[in-house]
Amino acid sequence: MATESADPASAQASPQGADAEPRTDSSSGVDITSAGSLTVMVNKHNPLDPQSYVPADLQEIEGHQLRAEAAGAAQNMLRDMRADGIDVTITSAYRSYDTQVSTYDHWVQQNGQVTADRVSARPGFSEHQTGLALDLADGTGCDLQACFADTEAAQWAVENADQYGFVLRFPEGQESVTGYTYEPWHFRYVGPDQAQAYQSSSASTLEEFYGTGPAPDYE
Repeated sequence: MATESADPASAQASPQGADAEPRTDSSSGVDITSAGSLTVMVNKHNPLDPQSYVPADLQEIEGHQLRAEAAGAAQNMLRDMRADGIDVTITSAYRSYDTQVSTYDHWVQQNGQVTADRVSARPGFSEHQTGLALDLADGTGCDLQACFADTEAAQWAVENADQYGFVLRFPEGQESVTGYTYEPWHFRYVGPDQAQAYQSSSASTLEEFYGTGPAPDYE
């Protein structure tokens, strides 16, 4: 199954539209609309602006790329997972707009658009394009599959990822809110303060946490 989620696009784009006015979550005051914000909300109702956005601070991490702050946090998290004896790797992180064109088109050709929209984001609507999302794997045969939830890697991440600023982005049973099937491998960086506040809240999804409402389908 595809992940909602690496090659950089050829040209840099502005982090947000020239005249865009950032929208904030009323409860926390964080910016959830600017493409360059660590807390930007990206889903089927909220594309990146501009859709060709390229993060300005991408850094290499184990053969992939993430924004600098997320990369540092991910490196610390992977180090601590491995120190606990867990064999874990990153299977996907930043994806450019052009890469997502190819990824999405592949799943449309493979499964049809209705199914593709449940497992892969359309270009400009993918969290991977923000440089703040990563997919974990452990090579046990369940990579990018729901059974990954049963692995030590997934269980460790669910229990501890918020300490590093990551949250499980597409939880089980929340497709009617997030728009995507369960992805126990896909973690999104929002920063430690936001991640821990999210984990302590009653919210089941970032949509609920930031009050943006469900985004099950494209508008």
